[in-house]
This record gives sequence, C-alpha cells and structure tokens, in this order.
Amino acid sequence: MMKACYTGWTWIKSRERDQAVAQLEDSFRELKYLGYDYVENFAFIADFFESPDELKEILKKYDLNLCNLYGHFTFDEEAMIENARKQIDFLAGVGAKWFNCQNGGFGDNGPSERPTNPEMVASMARIANAVGKYAKERGVTLTFHPHYGTCIFSESDIDLFAEMTDPEYVSFCIDTAHTTLAGMNPAELIRKLGKRVQFMHLKDVDTYELARAEGRAKMATFRALGHGTVDFKAVKAALEEQGYDGILCVELDRPELNNFHSAEVSRIYLRDVLGI
Repeated sequence: MMKACYTGWTWIKSRERDQAVAQLEDSFRELKYLGYDYVENFAFIADFFESPDELKEILKKYDLNLCNLYGHFTFDEEAMIENARKQIDFLAGVGAKWFNCQNGGFGDNGPSERPTNPEMVASMARIANAVGKYAKERGVTLTFHPHYGTCIFSESDIDLFAEMTDPEYVSFCIDTAHTTLAGMNPAELIRKLGKRVQFMHLKDVDTYELARAEGRAKMATFRALGHGTVDFKAVKAALEEQGYDGILCVELDRPELNNFHSAEVSRIYLRDVLGI
C-alpha cells in the first residue's frame, strides 16, 4: 500500500543548531497532526545531531518515520562521494530506507535550461554509481531526482543518465512538477523507467501560470495537490501498473500561505481523491 509522506525542509529557516532542531520538531508535530506518518528532509539535518539516536528519539516522540534524506551533488566527485557516505551512515542509523539526491546545479549564472551535457551527466553518473553501491551495502536505496535548473532535467538528460548508471545501485525519484516543467507526462515517464522508480515526489503545477513564466520563475508555479493541473490519478495508476507500493512524498518549495496550510491541503487531496 502506498504511504503518504511530506518533506519538511521548508520549516527550517535557521542553520543554528538549537533553532533548526526546534523548527524540525515543529514540522514533525504539525505533519503528524495532519495525518502524515512518514517524513523526508534535506540531508544537512544530520549536522544538527551528535548521533542518529538523538533524531530517533524525536521521531519516536511523534510516532513518525523518517523515510528519506535528500542530498545534493556538485561536480567535485571525490568530495561528494565522501560526504554522501557520511549522510548515508546517519540515514541508516536512523533506520530510513532511501537516499534521495540531485545535481546541485550548473555552478554558474548561465541559463537554467540547457542542452544535454554528456560530461556533466557522466560526472553525476559516476557519483551516483559509487554512492548507490555504498548505500546498498547499508540497506539504503539511492534514488536520483531529475530537477529543473540542473544537468539532469530533460528527457534526453534522464535517458543518458539511465544508460550510464547501474540499475542495481541507482534508482529514480520522479517529481511530478519538475517532470511537467520538462514537458514530459509524469505517468508516461513512470512507465518508461518502470521498476527503477523507487520514490516519488508529488507537487502540482499551475500550467496556466507556467505558460507565462520564464527561467527559475517557472518553479514559482508549483502548487499544493489539487491546485494545479497534474493528473495524479493517472500517476497513481501508472505506479500501480509497475507494482509500486512505496512512498508518495508531497513537497512544495514555496507554500501558498504557510507550511501547515499547504501540507493540510495536500493531505486532504491524498485521502479524498487518491484514497491514501
């Protein structure tokens, strides 16, 4: 049975340890109240704890499961692999099962959308293969997230990355909004990648606003579930065809009113429309 999850990184406004941990706990309290049993956050939260047991105690307080941490890779391959291994060690210590990751961007002030760059894709593939192998040894599945404004975003980027990575070690997280921005149908992409889809990010898109947006402003068209035009019933059906019974993680980079409101709107949609 698919499970409802929410990613809570938008609650964390501080990088000062005590404030950040308090904000993280706020996210846990509110998301549990709304009926989410699973949570995701950025991998940097590992820096706020001396050991995974500290985070496990907070999760236990709210009867929540951390399913995933979400990391970012630059093109400094050696440093990224070393850092990701530390994050996976923490993740495994908490008992989470997925390590979500993406390219952190082009690293310059150029355009957000570019033709496929085989060298950049190959760099991400080398990192993902190495980190994915280590993750598997720790009982964790690496899922790579194609993302707007990065070297793995378009269908041709994804196709090349899929060819360059070992399916034994590298799976995918498909994001319904970023897929839409790339001009792809999320349900069709799920069918194309099949069993390699091991995690899902759900967010809606106001495609009427998207038609007028340019550059990174396109990501301002993301919406809570049901407030855009993404066909989530078709997405769910495509997942069911592949035998997917994992996590459906809702994410919204820019909450429409506040974090609680957006998470509530999406939780109601998951329950009333998708039956989750």
